[in-house]
Amino acid sequence: MIVYRCFPWDSGVDATSPGGALWFPRELQGDGRHDAPTRYGCLYASETAASAVVEELRCFVGTGLAGPDLRRSGLPLALATLVLADTTSLVDLDEPLVLAAARLRPSHVASYERPRTQEAAAALHERYESAAGLRWWSSFESSWANVTLFDRALEALSVEEVRPLRLEDEIVREAASFLGLRILHHRAGRGLLRSHRST
Repeated sequence: MIVYRCFPWDSGVDATSPGGALWFPRELQGDGRHDAPTRYGCLYASETAASAVVEELRCFVGTGLAGPDLRRSGLPLALATLVLADTTSLVDLDEPLVLAAARLRPSHVASYERPRTQEAAAALHERYESAAGLRWWSSFESSWANVTLFDRALEALSVEEVRPLRLEDEIVREAASFLGLRILHHRAGRGLLRSHRST
């Protein structure tokens, strides 16, 4: 299975170190949709590349997008293509039978109330001990499937490709168009420090 992760990339480190494509930032987590740092670290990814980029660019809605905005904490935003081994499984929260078994409703999955979604994720992590993570729909476009990978999935993950994003990239333009962002070629960036997608 192929999943995509958009993140601030440090090309000088190995994949599992901070800034690497397979780094689970557990020590920085706590506010994200499925975070439970006392139990596990998680990595937010998407089955669709556009969804992964949209999640990172959503903070610019209502403005425009310039080259310096494609950086976080001094690092370039990059799109990683990750491979999740076929032997692994995900808890599919778009499947009614799964929701019924866990006594969840779609509104619980889609809620922006973090205590509710975090509690549900922690319970599912414990209930499905062999699951690599959760599959759920994007709050931007329901046909996009997002994936939250638990840190126990690390051994089943590998990196196929990592590439820094540029304004001229088709995937950046697609995400910007979806969000209604104008591409600005001459403007200083805003220096945002937001580093880890957690919706």
